[in-house]
Amino acid sequence: MTITVNGLAELKKLSGSDLGTSEWIEVTQDRINTFADATGDHQWIHVDPERAAEGPFGAPIAHGYLTLSLFIPLFTELLDVQGVTTKVNYGLNKVRFPSPVKVGSRIRLVGKLAEVEEVPGGAQIRVDGTIEIEGGTKPAAVLQSLSRFYA
Repeated sequence: MTITVNGLAELKKLSGSDLGTSEWIEVTQDRINTFADATGDHQWIHVDPERAAEGPFGAPIAHGYLTLSLFIPLFTELLDVQGVTTKVNYGLNKVRFPSPVKVGSRIRLVGKLAEVEEVPGGAQIRVDGTIEIEGGTKPAAVLQSLSRFYA
């Protein structure tokens, strides 16, 4: 369920709040191949299903940065900030990939709005996120994401 806030004052009130959990999305071979084409990273562990089946994970795996890039569509399911003119990705503090995402796996985001601070013309948020793998014992990614919202 999406939490909707109107403006920076309402956003600030959410500091420290759990944002909940997104829906599951499937990481398909087609998504992996498209990412490989976009980035030029065609390592066999990602794009060669036959060879990857014989590799260390028994199947192709998603690029770590593909998993990381899926943070944005998953995050938009958790928080919608209205009443602002601009929303930008400001960066990351920490990122780890504890477990690979095998092709066909489903992932989701668990998020916490850890911090909201004022910046000139707006606010910066830090979201502590965990991208879980359905049925997995370790997360696919653990991260701190920074975004800015301008009034």
